Amino acid sequence: MLITLIGYRGTGKSTLAPRLASRLNFTWVDADVELENVNGRSIREIFATDGEPEFRRLEREVLVQLLGRDRLVIAAGGGAILNEATRHDFRQAGPVIWLQASVETIGRRILRDGTTASHRPNLTNTGGIDEIRTLVTQREPLYRECATITVQSEGASIEGLVQRILPQLPPEYRQEHRT
Repeated sequence: MLITLIGYRGTGKSTLAPRLASRLNFTWVDADVELENVNGRSIREIFATDGEPEFRRLEREVLVQLLGRDRLVIAAGGGAILNEATRHDFRQAGPVIWLQASVETIGRRILRDGTTASHRPNLTNTGGIDEIRTLVTQREPLYRECATITVQSEGASIEGLVQRILPQLPPEYRQEHRT
């Protein structure tokens, strides 16, 4: 049993993953952190030295490994859904939860997260809120295609999100959870 959290950076995937995993008695992993650990470099460094295509190849390798595990909640990188095979594999592995938030909320959350700037590169020439708006718009159809559950994370507590997600999981997942 596996659950994948998808959504743009700053929608709450890495914050929700440990709480949801704990409630289900699963383990959890942030796929971006795992990618950095496996490769011994930050995502920003990989982008700077090898470019986005190589980063996406490395991301795919890490995700394939993670998707082979059991009783795991994966907080996937915001762009992981760009790979068609990865979208397919996410859906085959189990529920895929798409966390959504407004562009403005995402922008505020990214600015508040001190590690984002040092580890995550700009993905367009504009950066900032314009980049977020552009990429969220471009990626939305792929998130929608991949998701089995969609949850608005804006204005919700982490516990509130967990409470909204648990009843939407397949019965075999819900039987696992602890109250």
